Amino acid sequence: MTSVHSQLLAWIEDGTIRSDFIQPALKVSGITPDANRWRRFLDHLLLALGSLSLACAIVFLVAYNWNALGHYLQFAIVQFLMVITVFLFWKLGPDKTTAKTALLVSAILLGALLALFWQTYQTGADSWQMFAAWSALMLPWVLIGRFATLWLMWLILLNVATMLYYEANFGLLGVAFATKDDLLWILLALNTGALLSWELASRRFHWLAGDWRGRWPARLIAMASGFTITALVLRGIFDPDSMHAVAWAVYFAWLLLTYYIYRRKLPDLFMLANACVTLITCITSLFADIMLQGSQNSLSFLLLALIIVAQAAFAAVWLRRVHEEHMA
Repeated sequence: MTSVHSQLLAWIEDGTIRSDFIQPALKVSGITPDANRWRRFLDHLLLALGSLSLACAIVFLVAYNWNALGHYLQFAIVQFLMVITVFLFWKLGPDKTTAKTALLVSAILLGALLALFWQTYQTGADSWQMFAAWSALMLPWVLIGRFATLWLMWLILLNVATMLYYEANFGLLGVAFATKDDLLWILLALNTGALLSWELASRRFHWLAGDWRGRWPARLIAMASGFTITALVLRGIFDPDSMHAVAWAVYFAWLLLTYYIYRRKLPDLFMLANACVTLITCITSLFADIMLQGSQNSLSFLLLALIIVAQAAFAAVWLRRVHEEHMA
């Protein structure tokens, strides 16, 4: 079904709405924000910035006064603020933005508390264990909060823990993959699985779905998934020791899945544009690897520039056509 915004923009493009009525129509439909929407946006922006600044200030306070503050006082400060933020979430109710932001600050302070514990007692554990413990202990916050940003933060912690674990135990999963691309394959599986789970869960939980403005967490996850599969393909192109055929096969499967979901099931132009960027990058890199092996580098660079322009033009035309189909 065509949204009001898309239908209005279509009427403006085909001239159905007269030029002197365009601005009033945009204001009535909500495309052009009014004073109340600007005020609400600024309230949310200042609330987010102020909350994050408070969390960072606590971390810097403890770190800067490490020698001046005793260990008991350091733990007391962080834990007291965690209790206050959790109490604010309980008191205000889970549906208010202020309460969700308080819970986000509490989750950040949880990481500060774990870092304080690691630094104070010098457990000797690897850094990946701290991030893994942070993500595990943060899970109740994530489940109770019903806040998409908390879920995204939890996924980021899992990514960081995975990268640090791989750095500390390089090649541990080499039995399964037998290449040095283990980390990229793991991150691809993690982020692609998270994206699919997010889209499936958004059908049931409206706070995950969002509108066209509120889908930024899912789009960030899609960009992470696209980056990892593109990196695998580029590694396969420029490094003969990598699994070239497997990377291309998985990449084409990823493209088909992206096309099927975001063209047929859940139309999203941004996701399709993200896939186009990865395809342009991979095709250009493939031609570059072939053409730059010769002696005519100047001609090769010219042809590569033309190839990039042609791909970008084709992608722009196709995306515009898809956009028009969704508005029809």
